[in-house]
Formats: sequence, structure tokens, C-alpha cells
Amino acid sequence: MSHASNPALRPNVSERKRWTQIVVGVVCMVATANIQYAWTLFVPEIQSTFGWDRASIQIAFTIFVLVQTWLTPIEGYFIDKYGPRAMVAFGAVFMGLSWVINSQATSLTGFYIGAAVGGIGVGCIYATCINNALKWFPDRRGLAVGLTAGGYGMGSAATILPIASMIGTSGFQATFLFFGILQGILAFIAAMFLRAPSKDEVRVSDKLAQSRRDYTLTEALRTKLFWLMFFMFICVVTGGMMAVAQLGVIAQDLGVKNYSVNLYFFTMAALPLALMLDRIMNGISRPLFGWISDNIGREKTMVIAFTLEGFGIIALGYWGHNPYAFLILSGVVFLAWGEVYSLFSALAGDAFGTKHIGKIYGVLYCAKGIGALFVPVGNLLMEWTGTWATVLYTVACMDLLAAFLAIVALRPVLAEHVRRSGVTNPTTLDGPDGKPGGVLANA
Repeated sequence: MSHASNPALRPNVSERKRWTQIVVGVVCMVATANIQYAWTLFVPEIQSTFGWDRASIQIAFTIFVLVQTWLTPIEGYFIDKYGPRAMVAFGAVFMGLSWVINSQATSLTGFYIGAAVGGIGVGCIYATCINNALKWFPDRRGLAVGLTAGGYGMGSAATILPIASMIGTSGFQATFLFFGILQGILAFIAAMFLRAPSKDEVRVSDKLAQSRRDYTLTEALRTKLFWLMFFMFICVVTGGMMAVAQLGVIAQDLGVKNYSVNLYFFTMAALPLALMLDRIMNGISRPLFGWISDNIGREKTMVIAFTLEGFGIIALGYWGHNPYAFLILSGVVFLAWGEVYSLFSALAGDAFGTKHIGKIYGVLYCAKGIGALFVPVGNLLMEWTGTWATVLYTVACMDLLAAFLAIVALRPVLAEHVRRSGVTNPTTLDGPDGKPGGVLANA
């Protein structure tokens, strides 16, 4: 079928304007990424300085994720009311302030407060930038959201080594202060260039089977599709969240944290190198799998990615004592995990429309908060069993369950949902043989 006569964009829409919004969104995400992804570097230093147990320190990470995710529906409301510029500027102030608070904290309560403030800031920035990408690119949601989310996944790659180095030379307090101020200023400046598209600038793509309806939050919550997506999101995000928060601790317990890895051109300790590689793979994952899902469908892409992550985690638990295997397998795990944020957000936009997507995806994104509850549980399970392998095998089973559900349950439920809602391009819903076709129905 030719789409030349029915372009996804109106003639007066500038591609430069669209891509400028993506670039600005990526900059905001890059400035925000360290709040989550660099935390693992600080945990051992905080523990050695104050003598607190790991589980108590990691509660701060859990608080951060809970606040970031569970306030997203409220943030979605304010995005629709005040627009992306005001929301990201507000988030930038809170995001920078969180690490300033951490730099002065001398009690667990202080770090918990810093985590909560950071969760508010990061949540505002993340939700706004994803929301903006969904609205500007209805024709390429997977790629646009993937690039934006990739800035969050890859954003800390360039700063992992400087942060690790500064912690070693100046201490973790000075590092918190310097990078907190730097990141807050960068995100605040970038916010000034953000804006939402007007109604006549974009329209629904004619290349994808997308719902004609703009569901309200209440309507979306009444569908089987939403809750199936929510459960699958929890299954997949739990393992990745645990790896993000615990990678430094896992490396230490596996005995590879300080092991020097010789890569011919340079030699580096396994943990900082793994963290840098993981940020790169995480960033690549989101646009890569988002683009793939635009072409072969969301469900098929989920099966591939979730299966890869499950077996990657199993392999990490089995061979992780080898520093080279630890380096490679942690990269595989993050490659297969990062896409979860681009796939579920793009699928939500396709299925429920974009008018209320801030609120709808905000509730869906709360699955990340539920997954974060398992982070301290992972510590307790490791202490109970004496090995991280038990924890890793458990979350791997959750990934494989999600992969199974993607093809067995999500595919038919999604096809029925789209048929009931109406599609923007009915000819793509059914294939030439009469079977479900198109990106949503035959994904």
C-alpha cells in the first residue's frame, strides 16, 4: 500500500522543528540521568563513611524511584495544564537540589529527603520529555520515544568516569555538590527551548494501526489491555531496576569490582568499565528497539528483548565471577532492558491516543515504582541465601514470563482492543490472508 498521497505530517510542518524538540528533550534527559544511574557509585562510599548497612542505604534509591514514578500521573496533569517548558524548569531546580542535599546529609533521613526531592525533579523532566516526543511523532513513536528515553539511559555514560574519579579524589560529598549544580543548570537552560505541538502540526500516522479514540484515564483503566501491560511492565522492570541499584554491590560480592580488565588499548577496573558500557548499551537499546517495533510491531519486539534479558541475567548469575564475562553480560542485560521504556510508552500512545497520554502513561509508569520495592528485597534475599545467583534467577524468570505473555496474551488482547476502538488505517489491521496484521494487531 502506498502512503505517498496521505502523509503522516501536514505540509506546513517543519521536520527541523520536530527534531529540535527531540534534541532538546535528549539534552534534558542526559542532564537528569546521573540521579539514578550514578547512585551505585556512591553507595560503598556512604557505607564506609557512616557504617550503615546496605539495605538501609538502598532505601534511598527505593524512595527516589517511588516518588519519581508514583507522582507521574499528577505530573501528567500539570504537563497538560502548564506545558513542557514550565514543568522541565521546575524539575531541573528540584533535580539539582537533590544532590546538594545529599552533599550535606549526615543521616539516613537526609539521604531519604534528597532522594524524594530528586524523584520529584526527575519525574517532572522524564514524564514531560516522553510526553512531548509522543505528541510530536505519532508516525514514529517507537523511534522518537526511544531516542528521548535513550538520553536518560545513556546520559551518564560520559560522566561515570569523572564522577568515579572525583569521588576518589575529592570525596562523595563534593561530587554530589558539583554535579548536582551542573546538571540542574543544564536542564533548566534546555527547558527554555521546549514546546508542545499545536493541533495543526501533527496528526495520527497512516502507517500504523492506531486507535481513533483518545481515551481518558478512567476509560483506559477499565480495559484489560492496560492491566496486562501494567503487569508485564512490572515483570520486566524489576530485574533492570535491581541491576541498576545493585551492580556495584553485585560486582563486589562476585569479587570482580576492583579487578583490572585489560582491553589492549587501556586497562580499567571492571565495575567503572561495566557501568560505562551499560550506560551506552542502555542508551542504544531504547531507540534501537523502538525503531524495530515501528517496523515489526511492539509485541514481537517485546518477545525478542525480554527473552534476551532473561537469558542474559541467568548467564550473569552463572558466569559473573569472571570479570570479562561480567563486563559483557552486564552489557547484554542493559541492552535488553533499556527498551522497556520506549516500547510501553509507544504502545500506550498507539492504543489510547495522545490527548490524555500524560495521565495514562503516568499511571502505567507506576509499575517502575512497584519494581523498585523489590530492590531492598533483593538485598535481603541475597543475605538469606548467601548468593546473588538466587536473586538473578528469580528476576530472569519474571522476564521470561513477560516474553511469554507478550505473544500469548498481549497480541490477541491488543488486536481486539484496536478493533473495538477503531483504527486510523483499517487496511493495515488485516493482512492479505485475513489474519491480524499491522504494527498493533500482528506485532
